[in-house]
Amino acid sequence: MSGRFYISWDLACFVRISFIRSFIHYTQAHTRPFTHVYAKTMWSSSSSLCRNPSFRRAWLSTVTVTQTAAPTSSRLAALRTQLATEEASIDDFSSTNAPTTTTHYTSSNGSPIVRQKAAPRSAKILPKPRWLKAAPATSDNYRKLRDTVRELGLATVCEEARCPNIGECWGGGEDQTATATIMIMGDTCTRGCRFCSVKTSRAPPPLDPHEPEKVATAIAQWGLDYVVLTSVDRDDLPDQGADHFRQVVTQLKLKKPSLLVEALTPDFQGNMDLVHAVATSGLDVYAHNMETVEALTPKVRDRRATYRQSLEVLRYVKTIQSDPIGTTNNHNNNNGCLTKTSLMLGLGETDDQVLTTLRDLRDADVDVVTFGQYLQPTKKHLPVQEYVTPEKFDFWQETAMGMGFAYVASGPLVRSSYKAGELFLQKYIAQKKQRNAEVAAA
Repeated sequence: MSGRFYISWDLACFVRISFIRSFIHYTQAHTRPFTHVYAKTMWSSSSSLCRNPSFRRAWLSTVTVTQTAAPTSSRLAALRTQLATEEASIDDFSSTNAPTTTTHYTSSNGSPIVRQKAAPRSAKILPKPRWLKAAPATSDNYRKLRDTVRELGLATVCEEARCPNIGECWGGGEDQTATATIMIMGDTCTRGCRFCSVKTSRAPPPLDPHEPEKVATAIAQWGLDYVVLTSVDRDDLPDQGADHFRQVVTQLKLKKPSLLVEALTPDFQGNMDLVHAVATSGLDVYAHNMETVEALTPKVRDRRATYRQSLEVLRYVKTIQSDPIGTTNNHNNNNGCLTKTSLMLGLGETDDQVLTTLRDLRDADVDVVTFGQYLQPTKKHLPVQEYVTPEKFDFWQETAMGMGFAYVASGPLVRSSYKAGELFLQKYIAQKKQRNAEVAAA
């Protein structure tokens, strides 16, 4: 295909240079001396010629460009032709009787076609067993809590961590205690644990100074009896968010003194002054999760979260001077708060490692421990190594209770805050009755 093609003036300058080169070759061919004077004269002449409008119009109007026609058959068409003439079909590859090694075919031109099949990959995602079924989130109370969360712009770990028990915990009911876990200080964490689906960033958005009041308003609207506060890690802040955490607890207690508050806290990098600020905010349960056994901690948790550091946080909380459980809350002590932690099973831990962890927790005077099945939130996170059976969870509950823990919750779908209100209230009421009986006997 050919046609007239109008080119830019840059190309015209190229023609100018070509003209000079041609003149040089001409003078050399005719043995005429080529000097600097000739070159300068030729350059000036060509420059004047290129600036001449009549020459430009005449020269550009005669330039044509010929474009070579595209090949009749593209690579795609050739490939289609080759596939159409091959003997292999999709059935040959999907058939259960298909060979598992290299398969040879012959193309239309007689040359061998070699297809290399990849070796089967090991399944990294284990199929979920039948016992891992959670109740659907369909109740009216669940929808009420969800709508309030959206309206006030709050975050809940129930949603962010994709907890399977959200329908059951948020549902509550006449004979149940509704429980919600509010995640404060934003929805973006400064750490990147390999089991957690919460967003991460080195520089999360600033704290919302109105969040303590928003959370207190939401809890008042929900009518909850028990609330769990948790937070992302905020290593980017000078106090790592400890004062903000304390303000939220204080506002909740002022709004509803009868409300039971559990705080699932970060480790505050082992800074016990910050731990003290949260522990003495008036909360009822101080929770900090060990997550897994010591040997797996470097693999499972962020490098800044160590096994011993978490253990020392729980140990320190029990050393804070406190009033007996059940006394009037003065918002300036830890009210004899219980300490609580949680362990995930199914990450590759051994029984001996779990037993060692339980001994460490008892040595730190931890009151409550929960066991739950680790569930891989996305393909980017650690895969499940084992789905622990309900019978094994029962074994760990009996073992932990025999070691002296005040309360143990153990099951495939148990989480740190799973039915937290019911579990805590049962123990709380039992202790209160025992104290009253001792006082009456005295």
